[in-house]
Amino acid sequence: MTRQYVLAGIAPVDKFTTIYSGMDVERFLNPAVPPADIRTQLNLSEKDIVFGKVGRLFNLKGHNYLIEAAATVASRIPNAKFLLVGDGTLRQIYQQRIQQLGLTDRFRFTGLVSPDQVPDFIHAMDVVVHTSDWEGLPRVVPQGLLAAKPVVAFDIDGTPEVCIEGVTGCLVPHRNIERLASAMIQLAQDSALRTTLGNRGREMFTQQFRHEYMTARIREVYQNVLDQHR
Repeated sequence: MTRQYVLAGIAPVDKFTTIYSGMDVERFLNPAVPPADIRTQLNLSEKDIVFGKVGRLFNLKGHNYLIEAAATVASRIPNAKFLLVGDGTLRQIYQQRIQQLGLTDRFRFTGLVSPDQVPDFIHAMDVVVHTSDWEGLPRVVPQGLLAAKPVVAFDIDGTPEVCIEGVTGCLVPHRNIERLASAMIQLAQDSALRTTLGNRGREMFTQQFRHEYMTARIREVYQNVLDQHR
């Protein structure tokens, strides 16, 4: 988010320190349930390329962009499947649109799941897709990277800080469904690229999102401020 604050004229870049909100990274590094078991529960095969999105089913989360892009992806990738983790008021509307597009057999809805289950579902994906219209730095993006999954996301807000184009994932212009589909197709067709981006994301961000690292950095910042005013 530093980029947005600097552009808004709040302060120069050297006045900002970014400390990411820590989490229990072990749950994402080592899933409690084998991905193959989750896929079996969802009637997904080992050969399916699974694009997954985590979030409540309502307007802000942008599931509609993924659904529209899925039509193009499905026409090019016969084994592409789409996993929506979460529930919400727009589920029926989304299911109706999916049916209109002839994609009912391509989509899986988990319904409401507990936070403890989210890492297991992410590990069952091949690619994490994030298409929210606004969300600061969405937790699911680093969570996907911790699980060694490449991310496709809109280039907005804090997302580019962790979904780095060509490094940990693919950034897409906001609401550009054509580019979204293109990025998804590229990753579906290149397993080596998926592995490279996912592994790099895990290597780059595991330490930064640990609870212990967050608290140590906060303590360091406050100590520096105190030292400057002694």
